[in-house]
Amino acid sequence: MELGIDSLTNVVDGALTQAGVNEVIHGLVIDGIFKGVGSVLSFLPIIVTMFFFLSLLEDSGYIARVAFFMDKLLRKIGLSGRSIVPMLIGFGCTVPAVMSTRTLPSDRDRKMTILLTPFMSCSAKMPIYAFFVDNFFSSYKWLIMIGLYVLGIVLGIAMALVFKGTLFKGGAVPFVMELPNYRLPGARNVLQLLWEKAKDFLSRAFTVILVATIVIWLLQSFDFRFNLVSSPEDSILAKISSLLVPVMTPAGLGDWKICTSLISGFMAKESVVSTFTVLFGENVSAVLSAASAASMLVFSLLYTPCVAAITSIKRELGAKWAAGVVVWQCFIAWAAAVLVNLIMRLLIGA
Repeated sequence: MELGIDSLTNVVDGALTQAGVNEVIHGLVIDGIFKGVGSVLSFLPIIVTMFFFLSLLEDSGYIARVAFFMDKLLRKIGLSGRSIVPMLIGFGCTVPAVMSTRTLPSDRDRKMTILLTPFMSCSAKMPIYAFFVDNFFSSYKWLIMIGLYVLGIVLGIAMALVFKGTLFKGGAVPFVMELPNYRLPGARNVLQLLWEKAKDFLSRAFTVILVATIVIWLLQSFDFRFNLVSSPEDSILAKISSLLVPVMTPAGLGDWKICTSLISGFMAKESVVSTFTVLFGENVSAVLSAASAASMLVFSLLYTPCVAAITSIKRELGAKWAAGVVVWQCFIAWAAAVLVNLIMRLLIGA
C-alpha cells in the first residue's frame, strides 16, 4: 500500500511540475494531502488484516472463551473479561480497539476500556522505538523494546485502579455469556466485517484526517504573515513548538525541533521519526543524549494518541472525553518522561 501511494504521489508530483502549477498548490497537494493522508492509508492493510484474524477467532467461538478466561483477572482492576479484546487490538491500532468497545454491554465498562486503550502501544509507534533504540541503546534492543510494552501495560493497570476508585466506582457488570460451540468461520461474516471496518476507516481518512493534514501542512509551510518559509525554523509550527520548550525541558526534550516532531506525531505516530530526521539530520546521537533518548521513548509511548484515534474516541464518547484523553495522556507522558530523564542522568550522568 505504501509503495503504491508513493508511486501515485510521484506521478502526480511530476504532472503538477510539468503543468507549472503554483508552488503553494503543489506543496499542498503533495506534501499536505498525499503524504499526510497517504501515511494514514498505509495502515489500512494492518487494520484489515487485524480484523480478518479477529473475525476468524470471533466466528469460530474462541473470543468468548478468551473473555471468560480473563474475567477473573480483569475484575481485580474493575473490568469484565470482555474488555480484553479491545485491549489486545490496541497493540495493533487504537482506532479499531476503540471501535470494538461497542460490543461491551455496560456504558461504564466501555468508557473505562476506551480510556485504557492508549496505554497499549500501537504498531505505529514501532518506527519510533526502532529509530531511537538503534541509535542509542543498540546493545539492549530486545530488553528496551519489551520494557516499553510492559511499561504501558503496568501504567494501564495502575490507571485502571485509579479509575475504579474515582471516575468509575463500583464493579463491572456480571459476566454472563453463553459459550458458543466451536465452528468453522463463515466467509460471508468475515468479509462483511472487513468491509464495514475498512469503509469506516476510509471515511475518516478523507474527512477529519484530511482536514488535520492540511492544517499541519499550513502551519509547517507558512509564517505568521502567511509567507512561504524557506527554513522550518521560521514556520508557525516552529513558533508554536518553541512555546512548549520550557515545559519539555525538565524531560530533557527542551528543543523546538523535538517538540515539532512530537506535534507532528499527533497526525500519525510514525511521522515523528521522519520529522525528527528532517530537522536534525541522520546523526541524532550527536545532538541528543542517552537520557533524552530514553525520555523520548517513554514520552512517545504514553502521549496523546493520533488524530484518527482521538476522532474515534470523540465519536464514541463525545468531544469532552476526547479532549480529556489528549490532556491526560500528555500529562502522564510528561511526568513519566521527567522521571525517566532524572533516573537516567543519575545512572549515567548524561
